[in-house]
Amino acid sequence: MAEVTSPVGQRASRGRIDKRQAILDAAFVVFARRGYAQACVQEIAEEAGVAKPTIYNHLNDKETLFRHALTAAGDAVLAENLSVVDRLRNPDPDVRATLEDVAYRLIRVCCAERSRSLRWLAYGQVAQFPDLIDIVVSRTSDQLAEALADRLARLSLSGRLRACDPATAAEQFLVLITGPMEGRSRLGTRKISAAEMHAVAAAAVDTFLRAYEAPETP
Repeated sequence: MAEVTSPVGQRASRGRIDKRQAILDAAFVVFARRGYAQACVQEIAEEAGVAKPTIYNHLNDKETLFRHALTAAGDAVLAENLSVVDRLRNPDPDVRATLEDVAYRLIRVCCAERSRSLRWLAYGQVAQFPDLIDIVVSRTSDQLAEALADRLARLSLSGRLRACDPATAAEQFLVLITGPMEGRSRLGTRKISAAEMHAVAAAAVDTFLRAYEAPETP
């Protein structure tokens, strides 16, 4: 017979999950503000609105907190990016316009504070936590590229793009939008205007379609 959880138990479980998420969100804010070395658990507790012992009840120590905070932030960034790529499930008749919209929205996610902070923290602590690069990249870039490759494969099969290796096409599409933004933003230290983001998106899609646009039927 299946065990039934009481409403009180469900609320308690939900409350614990919500509190843990609040701690992770607060930890990421403080780590981004102070860096790993200068951040302290007391400040994180104050940011989260919980007692310091509560943090240790949920996450054993500062290193565990840091790892989980970056993992949670990576998952949040990935969810935003996947939502953007999902736009390609039902593209407009104008493929160029759809790809430009997707490129622009991906650039906005890339330039957002959470994404920038995530990159800074992962790169800044690579000597102390070298495995975090793989964790962050697998949860952001790798899964995004896989999702984008799937959508581009569907566009290719439907004749909207020429036949191609979708994984390579996805990799090149992402490089065309993220590469210029790293330089223009000075590695995330300079704010980029919406007009500049649109310009980068349009140029990226123009270059992409020169390689992958479906040939015109006679």
